[in-house]
Amino acid sequence: MRTLIKDHRVSPATVERAFAQLVGEGLIEPRPGQGTFVRQTMASATDVSNFAWQSVALGAARADSGFLGSLLAVPPPESLILSMGYLPPDLQASGLLANALRQAAGRPELWDRLPIEGLEPLRAWFAREVGNGAVFSPHDVIICGGGQAAISTTFRALVPPGRPVLVETPTYTGAISAACAAGLELVPVAMDEQGVRPELLADAFRQTGARVFYSQPTFSNPSGIVLSAERRAVVLNIAAEARAFIIEDDWARDLDLTGTAPAPLAAGDRHGHVVYIRSLAKSAAPGLRVAAVMARGAALARLKSARGSDDFFVSGPLQAAALAVVSAPGWKRHLNAARAALIERRDALVGALHAELGNRVTFQVPSGGMHLWLRLPDHVSDVALAADMVRHGVIVSAGCAWFPADPDGSFLRLTFAAPPASLREGVRRLGQVISLGI
Repeated sequence: MRTLIKDHRVSPATVERAFAQLVGEGLIEPRPGQGTFVRQTMASATDVSNFAWQSVALGAARADSGFLGSLLAVPPPESLILSMGYLPPDLQASGLLANALRQAAGRPELWDRLPIEGLEPLRAWFAREVGNGAVFSPHDVIICGGGQAAISTTFRALVPPGRPVLVETPTYTGAISAACAAGLELVPVAMDEQGVRPELLADAFRQTGARVFYSQPTFSNPSGIVLSAERRAVVLNIAAEARAFIIEDDWARDLDLTGTAPAPLAAGDRHGHVVYIRSLAKSAAPGLRVAAVMARGAALARLKSARGSDDFFVSGPLQAAALAVVSAPGWKRHLNAARAALIERRDALVGALHAELGNRVTFQVPSGGMHLWLRLPDHVSDVALAADMVRHGVIVSAGCAWFPADPDGSFLRLTFAAPPASLREGVRRLGQVISLGI
């Protein structure tokens, strides 16, 4: 990475995009924990397939999925994983899921066709989770195949292609990918330590004519920022004045580590401005691809229509297993155990960063979720550093992928879900690599 940046006098982001294009064309293959390799071809020298015509037929790509694909790739087992999107196996609700699936598999009615909206008891559970059921009814809930599917469906349902959608910056890279795939124009709105800046949000609505704002107001991924209580009412009022929607992605509601997380924005919404998304994969296990999107009024009808064109409905046994898991007495015990472990591991990561890097990096200690947003010295390239760390057997994520426009610095997203020993060793290696470049 560093050689390419130097030889061609280009930015790290340009090299990252070039790598993503080569991955998409099947010419190179990223292998987490090992590096990037030229792919072996099956054709002989005298029988070379020519796929060049496809570039003309397909036209320009609407989304760059190179980074998201590498983020989702399963790394080698010997890697020290300091960036991941889910709880590791030792913190997952595996036992609860196994029991629930065994019971659900034996119910013939679950293998039949289901309503697009999903099983009514599961929809009722999701509805009760928001304001004790005072905001949404089961009728307002649609079950989706995971949080990413819910985000993609919501963008397509609410925003016509080519129209702007406002997003926090930095923001969830999966949302960036989904918006680009839907042909939307991303408009970044800056944040500070209290969340999105209201005056900039209001200006963005006025200047762009946008009607949708995608937000993670509680434990934003990647920054971990929580929108302050004072700003929550202001943000709702701004959306109301703009006659716009807020897509509230409440991805880490179950991973509140201090018990101080505020209620969802949706709990204070009277007139249907908030479309609310809640997923179970982050708090249970990655394989539990069950989430809910909740809305009222005409937006709900649009969502049902878009949802039906995706895959008709989520698997009945999977929905029933999800309901059994969240209704079981062991679910609360699982969440309490996961939170306790995450607190211990977060503190281990924070301690290691202080010990190894001191004041060379800055960060805020997150109160929920599973990610820590690390600001690097401005002269350190996050893309080059992440590539260097792969060669040292450590998986970290370059921060530039979480910015819908030019980043305002150099960052890494570190996840504190790994065991403490792995976190300490990973940070030790990170400190060594950074020291060589400073």
